[in-house]
Amino acid sequence: MTKLSMHRSAPVLAGAYRIRVRGGLDPQWADCLGGMSISTDEQEEIGIVTTLFGQVPDQAALFGILNVLYDLHCSLLLVERVNESAET
Repeated sequence: MTKLSMHRSAPVLAGAYRIRVRGGLDPQWADCLGGMSISTDEQEEIGIVTTLFGQVPDQAALFGILNVLYDLHCSLLLVERVNESAET
């Protein structure tokens, strides 16, 4: 019998994150989304895109933000850890 090996990725580190979702998201959701800044713009090929940017202290906080977006039926386009100076 062959044992399955699982590749474990490193835990999410604290840092600045940029998350993009399809559609508009009201800036009033910022408190529920860990205090991230929320901006919306229109992209030619995709339509309206909302960008969230801010500090995420740990993996649990990132999952919390992603769960709120899931509950709001937002389609994720991007989740990336960025340099703090790389705002939107």
